[in-house]
Amino acid sequence: MKLTMRRNYKLLLLVLLTAFASCSFTTKKFNDPDKDKLLIQLITYVLNEGHFNPKDIDDTFSERVFYGYLEQIDPFKRYFYESDIKEFSKYKHELDNQIKAYDISFFNLTHERLLKRQEESKAIYKEVLSQPFDYTIVEDFSTKYENLPYASSKKEMKERWRQQLKFSTIANYDDLISQQENTYSNKKNVKKLSQIDSEESYQHDPNQDESIFKDTENQNGTLKDNDASAPKKSLEALEKEAREATLKSLDELYEFIDDRQRKDWFSVYINAIVEEFDPHTFYFAPEEKDRFDVSISGNFEGIGARLQKKMDVITINEIISGGPAWRQNKLEVGDQILKVRQSNEETSVNVVGMRLDDAVKLIKGPKGTDVILTLRKVDGTIEDLRITRDVVVIEETYAKSATVKKEGKMFGVINLPKFYVDFENYNNRNAASDIRREIERLKEQGMEGLVIDLRNNGGGSLQTVVDMAGLFIKDGPIVQVKTAGNEREVLYDKDKSIIWDGPLVILVNELSASASEILAAAMQDYKRAIIIGGKQTYGKGTVQNVLDLNRVVRNNTNGDMGALKFTTQKFYRINGGSTQLEGVKSDVVVPDRYSYIDLGEKDHDNPLPWDKIAPVVYNVFENYYDYDITIQKSKERMANNEQLKLIDENAQWVKKIRDKETYPLNYDAYRSEMRLNEEEAKRFEKISKYTTNLTFNSLPYEIKEMEADSILKQKRERWHQSLSKDVYIEEAINVLNDLKMSYPVKTKVATTAKQ
Repeated sequence: MKLTMRRNYKLLLLVLLTAFASCSFTTKKFNDPDKDKLLIQLITYVLNEGHFNPKDIDDTFSERVFYGYLEQIDPFKRYFYESDIKEFSKYKHELDNQIKAYDISFFNLTHERLLKRQEESKAIYKEVLSQPFDYTIVEDFSTKYENLPYASSKKEMKERWRQQLKFSTIANYDDLISQQENTYSNKKNVKKLSQIDSEESYQHDPNQDESIFKDTENQNGTLKDNDASAPKKSLEALEKEAREATLKSLDELYEFIDDRQRKDWFSVYINAIVEEFDPHTFYFAPEEKDRFDVSISGNFEGIGARLQKKMDVITINEIISGGPAWRQNKLEVGDQILKVRQSNEETSVNVVGMRLDDAVKLIKGPKGTDVILTLRKVDGTIEDLRITRDVVVIEETYAKSATVKKEGKMFGVINLPKFYVDFENYNNRNAASDIRREIERLKEQGMEGLVIDLRNNGGGSLQTVVDMAGLFIKDGPIVQVKTAGNEREVLYDKDKSIIWDGPLVILVNELSASASEILAAAMQDYKRAIIIGGKQTYGKGTVQNVLDLNRVVRNNTNGDMGALKFTTQKFYRINGGSTQLEGVKSDVVVPDRYSYIDLGEKDHDNPLPWDKIAPVVYNVFENYYDYDITIQKSKERMANNEQLKLIDENAQWVKKIRDKETYPLNYDAYRSEMRLNEEEAKRFEKISKYTTNLTFNSLPYEIKEMEADSILKQKRERWHQSLSKDVYIEEAINVLNDLKMSYPVKTKVATTAKQ
């Protein structure tokens, strides 16, 4: 995630570098003609000079990179042999020297061997899946791959594939049997069929047309639930069908693998190096950098369609609401793109079989330009479609709001998926300005309390969170930031106007991170908001910056070098504490599905340590006269809430299922375990059936937009329905209803709103 802010002199050159392409990084020259070696040279230099906590590149570092890289490229140990690893091991304590010398011998060796082993594995999995699995044999399968030794022979490798594929296929097999049992529930249970019954129920005639069976299947190759008139399939037929489903999945996986180029695998190697510095330091290959920019800004220039590639064909997977293709209303989901032509070119480019990333580059382009797509339409016809590109807005990125009434009071809910910003121009749309606008709209509706939902919000721009926090306080410090070896820097809200001075609740969970934690921590320290969520948030207390590596090299002739996101600072609460590892502790702790799952910063490799610095002076918000009483009331309600008790039991059960490492490959044993799990799962069906008596509505401006946009209407209706079944939102509204102010809430729009 990219968090921007002022830096000290050590990083000043990096800032200048992103602003002036003609500047050199330092007097150091980066001119290796080999792009891979140049990339290592650039990255190691930047990390050594600019990372918050540079690492010693020594034998220990080398060993960690060695094992980390091999784990990433062969996590299931089904490519490399023991002999390969033995050959690779001579580099285990040499990678530090190779990195310093910009030597890529280790990568070249492992990459060539990987491609060879992957090609060999195609024959193995196809051979294994060509033969029926015997589910009467009593054997188990372990998913603890890190404890597996590497195969020492082709026989062992084939056996490893057999077990892994049998494990994948037994789930398909069980699904098919269960679906058939459900379809023929008024007949004998399929599981009790004898061998004679099996043979009688499915006598395959080689001259019979297979299409009579295809009509009874859905797109996934499984029986339609309502097709009781279809011929019952034997267990042998279902076993074969299950293997075919596994084969299809693997063929699609290998299609993706085959699409990967050497540069893609080299990015994996580079990231095995940089991720040893900390979990948030990451190298973006050019295409990944483009996707990162879109995710953080929420927009891009193109036609407004999401694509997917399947069996060499690029297909329209989704039309993005409001985009050029949506407005034109001629492109359809399911259309296949055969060729792409730019409006200023005479020849089309065939994209069948092309890498998806390369095809996307051809289709995207500057606003106002045209692209001509040759399509195979859903109905099979071929036609050319000209689309004028435009800015495409990914609305899911942006803040959205709703109103809800309780006991005659109007409350507002704002959902913020991330702290988005346009890094090219901060004055364009950003999270802080959008939140301000939504608050003003909610105030026009007479809002008397506000919930900001930061659940699953992984963060974003630091400047936006500072500006956003200022909407709720008069003025004062928001967050402290520190660069290694330098004095702390305090970021202030200096604008004395307040956009919302009424009751405020912030919802968080274990996936609320970084900028979300800054806002929650600041509002908690000021006692400005009550924080409701899990025991703690994610625990990311670091600041990253993204450096365009192309700006570091003068006269670059090696093509796009990508970008490096690296940790430059740590941030601290205004009370001096850090959110690193520890996160923000909720005022009211409520269980959720993540409560027992290891997914925070502390559960990653190489996180920076927790520490603290001196607090700064700030004045606690004193306009609640029952702040602590309200928290206590909420805790009591939560302790007696049957829905939350059930959610907690479910979270513990999910943890138990996730921690399971050994599974039976004998079908009777597997089925028995699955049925026990299904019975246990029935206990938790009430969770999804929970409803409140709250009704949520869109604001007037959005209601008008929905009249012309049926997709937006569907999305909002789905969101409102979700809110009405959300026990956490329900409690947030209860807390708002309890909070009492020492003065009347100002529901009119401020005339001196912060910009």
